[in-house]
Amino acid sequence: MTILFLITAVVILASAVMVVTSRNLVHAALWLVSALFGVAVLYALLNAGFLAVVQVVIYIGAIAILFIFAVMLTRREMRDTGPGLNKNWWVSALTSILTFGGLAFLLSSWSGFSQTPAAIPSGFDAVSALGDALISPDAFVLPFEVASVLLVAALVGAVYIAFNPRAGDSPRAGDSPRAGDSPRAGDSRK
Repeated sequence: MTILFLITAVVILASAVMVVTSRNLVHAALWLVSALFGVAVLYALLNAGFLAVVQVVIYIGAIAILFIFAVMLTRREMRDTGPGLNKNWWVSALTSILTFGGLAFLLSSWSGFSQTPAAIPSGFDAVSALGDALISPDAFVLPFEVASVLLVAALVGAVYIAFNPRAGDSPRAGDSPRAGDSPRAGDSRK
């Protein structure tokens, strides 16, 4: 079990590094699928079958495929022509190393690493317990609702940004003027 965990962890970390360093957006999205699938394997190793299925269906089946479609449907050049790293890459690397070191220091005295998890009872229904926790007023109903409100706000903001051109952008050829726009010089439309 430990060997399988270590192999999966190495695959996840390698895939995550490839997501960030790949110059081709389609390849980066496919590496993201690999990393997300590794997380689903970790959930399966932890006997959290429901979360493993949710990881595959929602993150791999919906979100990652949506990324791939969005990248492939845009008419931009698929290969980035800019530099792969900026001049201050070492700042982010140092911050990452310090953050990892700080977390390792804080968790080194935690007793949870040496304890064996309790066995799951045979009649335990994890999906029912998760559902009860999400809708119970004493558990996670408030964070669940706050997350849904934030997602709706992000959706409204994305629609607003998509339909309002930035200042200085000229309308594309064939675009119809909006209400209140004055006709351009030489425009025969009334």
